Amino acid sequence: MHEIPQEPTLHVALGLAVILLTVLILPFRVRIVEENLEPFFLIMGILSVTVSGLWSFELVKDALKEPIWLPNTPIPIGIFQVVLTAGLIIHTFNLQIYDSIIKLLRRIGIGAFTFFMISFLGLISSLISVIVTAVILSEVASILPIDRRRKIEFVVIACFAVGLGAALTPVGEPLSTIAVSKLKGEPYHADFFFLLNLLGVYVIPGIILLSIYGVYRIGGVRFEYVEIPRYEESLRDVVLRAVRVYIFVSALILLGKGLSPLAVWFFSKVPPEGLYWLNTISAILDNATLVAVEIEPEMSLMQIKSALISLLISGGMLIPGNIPNIVSAGRLKIRMKDWARIGLPIGIVLLAFYFTVLMLEVRLSVCSQ
Repeated sequence: MHEIPQEPTLHVALGLAVILLTVLILPFRVRIVEENLEPFFLIMGILSVTVSGLWSFELVKDALKEPIWLPNTPIPIGIFQVVLTAGLIIHTFNLQIYDSIIKLLRRIGIGAFTFFMISFLGLISSLISVIVTAVILSEVASILPIDRRRKIEFVVIACFAVGLGAALTPVGEPLSTIAVSKLKGEPYHADFFFLLNLLGVYVIPGIILLSIYGVYRIGGVRFEYVEIPRYEESLRDVVLRAVRVYIFVSALILLGKGLSPLAVWFFSKVPPEGLYWLNTISAILDNATLVAVEIEPEMSLMQIKSALISLLISGGMLIPGNIPNIVSAGRLKIRMKDWARIGLPIGIVLLAFYFTVLMLEVRLSVCSQ
């Protein structure tokens, strides 16, 4: 495995900066890129690793393996199998599954249904994993009796909630797994409940607020009767979606590794307040990579909290930022512009809100000493 030089290399830094800007701009400006995010991110991932000179057998193995076998799991389970299996189950039993969802919707109404689904999926994601939650969310969204604009809003808001909630335990998502692994020794001795104790007071109210906001945006829809929608996906569509998700996850692993020198060279020198805002780059990168680079036992609890909260919120702002985004966008064919139109304002408001809360906490802590 090639090591990242301690000091920046000018041509590498410039090359990676160009790749980063390309990833940030092209999906919004070029239609063919927006419609083919998976191969585009794969190409950018390959280029970034090549420019940084970090190719290795281990990296290739990780990029090929992680979509089908998540780290620290004893059996082969990954996003590819979950998406494919769930897709096949829904393809076979869609009538029964959709009927159950529609019955609940008729019984409690769209407002209560929206609040329940966003809060429930946000809270349960840390126990059943972000992958399974993402599949459930995408199918629920696909049959809601609302127009496409509101449907996309529901998905984006729910993905923010799921991304936040999944970080509360090590089984929720790779970010939390890596964070607990890096902090399991002195001085924190992180265990299964470490992140719940650290972040729960921030994350759980955030999920509830997002659920209320979802009701505000979607709950006013009127409908007299909800029919069970017709299932329109072919078996080929189901398999192809799983393959596209596989490619996307592999691409993000490569891109995260390829751009990691920028994090090592520049992020590590940024004070906590600046790092909070710099971590918004996780909107297009694998946030687990940034956790692996940034989180160290030498950091204070406030630094760890600030870094993780920023990563969790930023992950909901664009499609590549988190697994639920990728799965849901693929299922509902949501484009990057459509996602960003909703995700960026929500993310900016949440980032500003949590930044204010964290800074107030720091000031109160200083005053009490």
